[in-house]
Amino acid sequence: MKGKARRGISLVLAAGLLAGLAGCAGQDDGKTTIELLSYKMEAVDLFNDLAAQFNAENPDLNLVISSPNEAMTILKTRLVRNDPPDMVGLGGDVDFSNLVDADMLMDISDYPGLAQVKESYLEIDKQLELVPADGVFAVPYMANAAGVLYNGELFDRHGWQVPETWSDFMALCQEIQAAGIAPFTFGYKDTWTCLAPWNALAVDLTDTELFSRVSLGEDSFANAYSQVADKQYQLLQYSGNDAFSYGYNDACTAFARGQAAMYPIGSYAIAQIKSVNPDMDIRSFVMPGSDNLEENVLNSGIDLQFVVIKDTQNKEACYRVLEFFQRAENVQRYMDEQTAVSCQEGDFTLSPHLAGMEPYLDAGRLADFPDHHYPSEMGADAMIQTFLINGDKASFLSRFDTNWTRYSRDTIAKQKAYYEALEKEGA
Repeated sequence: MKGKARRGISLVLAAGLLAGLAGCAGQDDGKTTIELLSYKMEAVDLFNDLAAQFNAENPDLNLVISSPNEAMTILKTRLVRNDPPDMVGLGGDVDFSNLVDADMLMDISDYPGLAQVKESYLEIDKQLELVPADGVFAVPYMANAAGVLYNGELFDRHGWQVPETWSDFMALCQEIQAAGIAPFTFGYKDTWTCLAPWNALAVDLTDTELFSRVSLGEDSFANAYSQVADKQYQLLQYSGNDAFSYGYNDACTAFARGQAAMYPIGSYAIAQIKSVNPDMDIRSFVMPGSDNLEENVLNSGIDLQFVVIKDTQNKEACYRVLEFFQRAENVQRYMDEQTAVSCQEGDFTLSPHLAGMEPYLDAGRLADFPDHHYPSEMGADAMIQTFLINGDKASFLSRFDTNWTRYSRDTIAKQKAYYEALEKEGA
């Protein structure tokens, strides 16, 4: 209870701090203040530098970027209080879905910079809409990619080949194990890490229409996720550590110290691994979840995108901020500092750690993280962890369907009403 109380107090204080910050900035005579609330705490220094550069180039504007703890919780509080920022930097996930559904975001279809965004990431945003909406509501900026990180030095020394199918992958695990080396490290003590292999396998073995089909009663997760569950469970036998006693940092450290040849995780882990072993030869490949090569796609989702709050009085100024962030040199700088994947079209240099994923990025062979569609209340990560511990697949998949129905009740009702209306129009 004390923890909850302290968290509540900190949120109130943070909200007050942000409001005060915006108020102070608004006192600059002759300048229009644009406030951007960002959830990317790890990029705060970069954002501060970019804001300073933008303000130097635009003497009529004052861009203020705030990157607090619990940014999305603070945003919801401020929206309720009718004290929104002008812009928000957030991920392509259920928070974005809910903002679109609540009609809080500006339709920016007229923003010219959308032509610079890769179509695959614009499509991901449309898929995130709970009910299809007319318009464009975000500028996808940076993505991440999840698959398998591997120790390049170990692979070169032993002559191991990057697998392209599930059968090849399992054969590789056996080969690595026979050499006396652990194929994998996992950090499943932190439940969210269970989602990394899950997502990467699910995009190979299911499709993006699954969520609508389940909501409309045309399919079930018990049916669609059976193979995904089997294959993630199979990976456990090749772990070099007790997967449930290691957390995320433990697994990153184990991989960095050469205690495992591979680590099924996202590109976001590279910085943590390099903090332990700066000289490590980290490479990557796409999770080969299927034996049908054509079904294997890269798990890549929007890690950062910018939205404009519908009620802002500073639309033109917000567009100038977007244009600034989309400059090629600023895109490349963010990519370099955050080991990120650009959502922008252009000749950008991808981190060499992600070179194994580049052909999939270039071809647009990618699919969003399935957990971006799961309501947070359903606790998908904890359910997956429990299944991996006890192996009870039937109960796990049944609960997945039950929790989806329970926590998506409003969304399911809206989707059914939407498609029923379409049928009536077509009748």
